[in-house]
Amino acid sequence: TANGTSVEEFILLGFPGTWHSQVSLVVVFALTYSLTVIGNASIIALVWMNSNLHTPMYFFLCNLSFLEIWYTTGVVPKAIGVMLGTSQTISFSLCILQLFFILSLGATECFLLSVMAYDRYLAICYPLRYSSLMSSSISARLALSSWLGGFLAISLLAFLTSRLTFCGPDVINHFLCDIDSCLALSCSDTWHVELATFLVSIIVVVASCVVTLVSYIYIISSILRIQS
Repeated sequence: TANGTSVEEFILLGFPGTWHSQVSLVVVFALTYSLTVIGNASIIALVWMNSNLHTPMYFFLCNLSFLEIWYTTGVVPKAIGVMLGTSQTISFSLCILQLFFILSLGATECFLLSVMAYDRYLAICYPLRYSSLMSSSISARLALSSWLGGFLAISLLAFLTSRLTFCGPDVINHFLCDIDSCLALSCSDTWHVELATFLVSIIVVVASCVVTLVSYIYIISSILRIQS
């Protein structure tokens, strides 16, 4: 192929076990997926129909619910196919696409959670100025920045992974394509992908955790200073 790979598809093993255990897992996965989609879709519909909930906090919550629907959709249907034995193969391009999709949504979730913590910090520490500090336009820009930041951060990892050479074996001991599995199967030098993964993880996870932690430290200190 154009990227130098000789392996055109991978085989996903899923979970080991008997057919009955696989069917039980399928039922659990399908039930969890259904509840996740219905629950998050209900949150979005409720906020959309109730004008009293058209606030930045619920706007961010809708973004998080929308993200969760797509995150589980990117994982569970394929996992069910793998466990049933009807869809155990995945092409190289779809594997990279799934990796990019899942990691991007995960990074976006980290950013959204830190934005939500910052929103609560403004609401509690600056209640009189909150409406001006967190207007609808500002909240929309913060949400858009979270989505763009998450997908742009992972696009580098997906691109670098797609340039790796895979000579075989082509078996992934998982029910989805993740970056660790791809690095383990590659027969080329993976140091640059590992370095990029480390740096992106630091930026995404540590930065979002710091923002969340600092926000809640200020929130707790403000609450403790309240006399009544």
